[in-house]
Amino acid sequence: QVQLVESGGGLVQAGGSLRLSCAASGNIFGINAMGWYRQAPGKQRELVADITRSASANYAESVKGRFTISRDNAKNTIYLQMNRLKSEDTAIYSCQADKAVIADGFLSEIPYWGQGTHVTVSS
Repeated sequence: QVQLVESGGGLVQAGGSLRLSCAASGNIFGINAMGWYRQAPGKQRELVADITRSASANYAESVKGRFTISRDNAKNTIYLQMNRLKSEDTAIYSCQADKAVIADGFLSEIPYWGQGTHVTVSS
């Protein structure tokens, strides 16, 4: 099992910044990509950004140029630096990690999720 613990959410004014952290623990061998997803009230969950072990990052169009995802493999932790926050960034942000496993002779990935952290941006 993999445990993911997020921190860093909170209330911030529009234009401000927050930094989210997600620490992985437990059976972390085989974790490759990790990322941040968010779900706003009444909306579907969406990918915000993800990053591989080799630090290749991918961003949603809505956050490009404002958010930066980073990773510290030694600490098994990813971060999301969020700048120039907008009211539409208000959501529950959840950390996700993909763990490679071999089952029935085939390589597959199991997703693990954190409990989520609230980000509220006031306008």
